[in-house]
Amino acid sequence: MKKVPLEIVIPVFNEGEKIISLVQNIKKELKVNFRIMFCYDDEKDDIFKIKNELLSLGIDIAFIKNPSKGPLSAIKEGVKQGNSNSIIVYPADDFLNFNILQSMYNKFIEGNDIVVASRFTKGGSMKNCPIIKSILVRTASYTLYFLSSIPVKDASNGFRLFSRKLLNKIKIESVVGFAYSLELLVKGHRLNFQISEIPAQWEE
Repeated sequence: MKKVPLEIVIPVFNEGEKIISLVQNIKKELKVNFRIMFCYDDEKDDIFKIKNELLSLGIDIAFIKNPSKGPLSAIKEGVKQGNSNSIIVYPADDFLNFNILQSMYNKFIEGNDIVVASRFTKGGSMKNCPIIKSILVRTASYTLYFLSSIPVKDASNGFRLFSRKLLNKIKIESVVGFAYSLELLVKGHRLNFQISEIPAQWEE
C-alpha cells in the first residue's frame, strides 16, 4: 500500500449499507490524503455486498482480515497492516463525529501523539445513555482526571487518534474490548507523549 498521512481504522461486523453514507461523509470532511481500513472478522460479512460501491467512491480503501475475532484483534491488525504516521480508530456506527476528523488530524500536526475525542469537555455531549452506564463511565473518567495527572476528561472513549510513533513504542497488552484505548492513554502519558482532546458527541 502507498503511504498516506492518515489512516482510519474501522472495525466492522455486518454494518449494512449505512457504511456507504459514512464513507461519503468522511470524504467530505477530510482535507488530507487518507486511507480507510475496514477490519472484518470473516468473508461472510455484509460489507462485501457493497464492496464495489465503496471502491467506486474514489477513496483509498483497504479490507483487513481479522486473524481472530472481536474489535480489539481487528484494530490491532489494522494498525499492524497500516503505514501512515497517524491512525484514527473510528466506530462504524458513529454518524455524529466525522466532522471533527480534520481537527483531530490538525492536533496531530501540532505535535500531539494522542488526540482524545471527548464527550465530557466543553462542547461535548453524551445523550440517552442508560443511567448505570452513564454513572460508571463518568465516574471512571472524572476519577482519572481529578485524582491522577492524565490531562483529559474522557479516558474511556475508544474513538481516538494515535501517532505511529506512540504505537511503535507501546505494546498493547489488553486482551478484550476497547481497554487498549485507556491503556495507550495511561502509558503514553507516563512516557511523556503529548496528549490533547477535542469535544465529541455521543448518543445511544
